[in-house]
Amino acid sequence: MSRRSEVSSRGALKGALEPEPQTGTPGLDFTQRVEFVVLAVRERAARCRVRGAGTIITLRAHRIWHIFPGEIVVVRPHKEWSFAGHSYLSGEIESTTLDAAAIGLQPLQLEELDMWDPHQHYWGEEGERIEQWAEPIIARGPRREFRLQHMLPGEDTQDPFWDPIIEAMELKDSGNSKEACNVLMDLCQADLRCLDAHAHLGYLAFDHTPKEAIRHYAVGLGIGGLSLPNPFDGLLPWGYIDNRPFLRCMHGYGLCLWRLGRFDEAEQVFEKMLWLNPTDNQGARFLVEDIRARVTWADRAPENAATQAATLP
Repeated sequence: MSRRSEVSSRGALKGALEPEPQTGTPGLDFTQRVEFVVLAVRERAARCRVRGAGTIITLRAHRIWHIFPGEIVVVRPHKEWSFAGHSYLSGEIESTTLDAAAIGLQPLQLEELDMWDPHQHYWGEEGERIEQWAEPIIARGPRREFRLQHMLPGEDTQDPFWDPIIEAMELKDSGNSKEACNVLMDLCQADLRCLDAHAHLGYLAFDHTPKEAIRHYAVGLGIGGLSLPNPFDGLLPWGYIDNRPFLRCMHGYGLCLWRLGRFDEAEQVFEKMLWLNPTDNQGARFLVEDIRARVTWADRAPENAATQAATLP
């Protein structure tokens, strides 16, 4: 992509970010604690929406990098002001929570597709023994396949092949992780339902701060999960590319649990992945074996880079 085309495409994404400029915050009492939905986190501030209202503010607070897009934060306000038609607030962050059902999002569409028959599925060469993890999936019988809506804000009609996720990863690979993070934060600010943005923010944080990475993955799982009935007994096959952002979030979340020594939870996540996608393009079946054996992340260090890469396209 040419530099000019790249700038134009980034402009299309930026154009999807901002609401109409606002003056002040009518009807809000900033003398009381306020709940905000975090949209994006920058170096010194976070873009937030007042929970239960459409008002957008820029929040300045100590330790701003300890909150994450898609979370709810409770803030004790210190000062409110406006500049260039936008509202700003400084304050103290008192708590953060993740409650995807409470942040006011329209669930992604869930499309019902064909029936999947395990007896028609390829489980290996004829005569090979069926692996133990697959036996209950086969015994369950046919189940319905589904496709989860893929949300990617900022489509550029002048450059339909531009993909901000790929751009972010190219920036990361070139050593510019900060700008890669900015692109992904732009996507979150434009639409928190962009699950791939949460998945790749988790990927950026995973190597150094798994406790932060898991929160990005958890947000993606929570938002994607709003579309799934409870209980959900269908499939989300990797072969439908629109399902991949949700599966990446699940894979990354499971890896973080494993790395943090939360073996039982990690085992449940990877078992669920096998039920959602029995083709197992991400290799969950191999991870379950190690986790059940209580092999630690550090013990498996030589293979970890390839394992983490399964979260990506």
